[in-house]
Amino acid sequence: MAGAGTSRFDIKTLKTLIQTYGIVLVLILMIIIISILNPRFLGLTNIFNVLSQTAIYGILALGMTFVITSQGIDLSVGSVLALAGCIMASIGQVAGAVPRYFPNLPQMPLIVPILAALSVGAASGALNGWLISATHIPPFIATLGMYTVARGLVLVYTGGTPISNLLSGFDVIGQGKLFGYIPVAVLVYVVMIIISWILLHNTKFGKAVYALGGNKRAAEISGVNVNKTLIIIYAYCGLLAGVAAIVYAGRAGSMHPSAATGYELTAIAATTVGGTSHTGGIGTIWGAVVGALLISVLRNGLTLLSVSSYWQQIAEGVIIVAAVIVDMRKNKGKK
Repeated sequence: MAGAGTSRFDIKTLKTLIQTYGIVLVLILMIIIISILNPRFLGLTNIFNVLSQTAIYGILALGMTFVITSQGIDLSVGSVLALAGCIMASIGQVAGAVPRYFPNLPQMPLIVPILAALSVGAASGALNGWLISATHIPPFIATLGMYTVARGLVLVYTGGTPISNLLSGFDVIGQGKLFGYIPVAVLVYVVMIIISWILLHNTKFGKAVYALGGNKRAAEISGVNVNKTLIIIYAYCGLLAGVAAIVYAGRAGSMHPSAATGYELTAIAATTVGGTSHTGGIGTIWGAVVGALLISVLRNGLTLLSVSSYWQQIAEGVIIVAAVIVDMRKNKGKK
């Protein structure tokens, strides 16, 4: 009898561990398989390359975690990134650049265009949150509208042309390396991870996010200011799109109005694969980080194995659908 009880306990514990850390096991297994097929994958240069590639949509995935945990969605982060980045770049060009957006404007210190990107991102996100809370339209529709409007605005603002000749500080952020090895872009990502983890898991605001996703009516009764919380959630998601724009500009050395096209889907995919439930109330920052890393490892590994980019898209799509199916089965009956 004791043996049977122990066996049931072990099976239950194993099932819990797989449900909680299954994505980590998948990542480890993927790394092992790819490194066996191509040993170059574990080279230090390639590892840092994977981390750098993860930084931009990983930052977007952090904001998406807050949104999806609150039972929402944000389809606009890619367009907001482009808008914030192009406005930032237009006032962050070096003096004497040709063409220069504002010829009579003195060369700005780096902090000015950076603050512009963060402000545009946060304002765009706050507008999303306000539309959702004030009009009660579905987040899908509200953010789809912002997706179209922001992309249209950036095309009007730039005339469809890229903006180059940026301040050298952007190169440091996007391409610089600490101690000659650690990419500065990765350090920015790590800082955003820490801030997001504290906000979601150790603040009253984070508790409100979970409460909102679990049951909006119950959250309201318990004292959560639903409208205010929604605005802050989407504003923070937009703010992180502004941060991602800074890293993007640094890595690319310029900003193009078509920048980050489709990045919102990658951010949603990373968040979903990381275990954030689209039914709301369930999500973790570490899950978003692992999800983003898994997608980056998959892309990098398939590239090293000379797999066509078309097949890479198929593989990524299969993983996303599988993650949602697992999520639905895992959370069935919880609500």
